[in-house]
Amino acid sequence: MTYGFMDIALTPAVRRAQAEMGADRLWSDFKGHREFDRFSAREAAFITERDSFYMASVSETGWPYVQHRGGPAGFLKVLDDRTLAFVDYRGNRQYISTGNLAENDRVCLFLMDYPARTRLKIYARAEKLALDADPVLTAKITDGDYGAKAERIFKLTLEAYDWNCPQHIVPRYTEAEFMAASQHLLDMVSQLKRENAALHERLDGRQKD
Repeated sequence: MTYGFMDIALTPAVRRAQAEMGADRLWSDFKGHREFDRFSAREAAFITERDSFYMASVSETGWPYVQHRGGPAGFLKVLDDRTLAFVDYRGNRQYISTGNLAENDRVCLFLMDYPARTRLKIYARAEKLALDADPVLTAKITDGDYGAKAERIFKLTLEAYDWNCPQHIVPRYTEAEFMAASQHLLDMVSQLKRENAALHERLDGRQKD
């Protein structure tokens, strides 16, 4: 486990819940050091490959909200070993996350790789930026081929991250992943069709003779 994530997550209430379930001994000697949390090449590669993630925020009334964000693979950009950014594209125009972050900049991200049964959890602080606030940044993270309307930039500063175990993650595949995984079968079917067509053609020729 990376330093820091449990240092944030292990509140007194969480420790009481662990004690009730007999799991407190697992974390009794845990000491986190948040200042050592940095994305390595492994995290950067994983983030770059994702085409979606889930982001949790909390309102000023204390209610949590989880939002799904999607886009082209790599739309969540790794700017450096402690900074992420993404273009916030127009959705249903409820702006719940945007409003929540105006009062509380803390977020938690879940990034999922369902085929590999892997997930990355990230604690961060989010900053909302207008599209014209930093033209260089906006140009760097905007995908001109993506047809959605950009409304703002969210810049995330890492607090801590952690990798989860694969238990209970059911593999799921996007259409592109399915096509890539089954391409050899599709090629085989195409080859069989060609061979079948050639065989029928030879048989038809013999029948005419």
